[in-house]
Amino acid sequence: MTVRLTEFSHGAGCACKLSPADLRTVMGLVQGFTPPTDPNLLVGFDKSDDAAVYKLRDDLAIVFTTDFFTPIVDDPFDWGRIAATNALSDIYAMGGSPLLALNLVGWPRETLGFDLLAQVLDGGAAVAKNAGCLIVGGHSIDDAEPKYGLAVIGTVHPDELWSNAKAQPNDVLVLTKPIGLGVLSTALKRGTSTLQHTQRAVEVMTELNAGARDAGIAIGVHAATDVTGFGLLGHLREMCAGSNVGATISLNNVPVINGVADLISRGMVAGGTQRNHAFVSDSVDWTTLTLDEQYLLADAQTSGGLLFAVSPAKAEKLVAELNIRGTLAAQTIGTTTAENPGRITCTK
Repeated sequence: MTVRLTEFSHGAGCACKLSPADLRTVMGLVQGFTPPTDPNLLVGFDKSDDAAVYKLRDDLAIVFTTDFFTPIVDDPFDWGRIAATNALSDIYAMGGSPLLALNLVGWPRETLGFDLLAQVLDGGAAVAKNAGCLIVGGHSIDDAEPKYGLAVIGTVHPDELWSNAKAQPNDVLVLTKPIGLGVLSTALKRGTSTLQHTQRAVEVMTELNAGARDAGIAIGVHAATDVTGFGLLGHLREMCAGSNVGATISLNNVPVINGVADLISRGMVAGGTQRNHAFVSDSVDWTTLTLDEQYLLADAQTSGGLLFAVSPAKAEKLVAELNIRGTLAAQTIGTTTAENPGRITCTK
């Protein structure tokens, strides 16, 4: 009997995460917890960046992150690959190199066989090996809903560290993977996805952002973040807020997976995407975009690409370098602005 893992989860992939609004509510309720002020803590949680960074020496810092989620595809090996690729992406988004990882597992031992869990772990191990990262252990719990991911430590030179808070006015915004993964995963969970859609989604979600990281280092970028659960606009909003800049993006320039627009028109919109849309809307001028187009830009991605802010003089070189390194998409999607810090204008 074939097991559909997505039937065992209430959400799918990064769409099951708490929304930015939910996280703000939680942090507002926490008592006695303030941002640490250690001078060696180069990046904490105050800028909503992709990972924490701590300087050990003048030439060495560690990058620390974690990410896990519910099944986004039915194949256990592919789910393991996607979850591991997604977790490693936070290290690449800081300009770092993954070093060590721990498996994080929640598993319904009474309803799903351990042979399936073994395949999930095999998928994660395959990706980690490809990334040159050692999985050295982990932790598991008996859980009614399956979950898998990694806690990852990487390294970076402190002078070469990227952040989402260093974009400058008039930078060009470059995206390295197409969006629409939340739409495709919703269609899969509801049983309306085609085999072609599923294969394309897996291809995008298992593409390591190592090549994009290498291109960004080679050319030199001002800021970077990876596009995951909060959607393109959610992560761009964090970049704008942290950098004190605004942004303008063109929908027609944003790379989108084929068939996604049709699926949105048929109602394939994840709950996480709807929460993203509600959260960003007070910071976005939608101009003439339809609701479906707005949902696309807020679509909750899983293991998406890197979003770079780069000087206009280097933008063309960055796109060329990304193409050389074989990224799935390398397109300029907009610019940052000195006007309206923290706000985004979306045009056709």
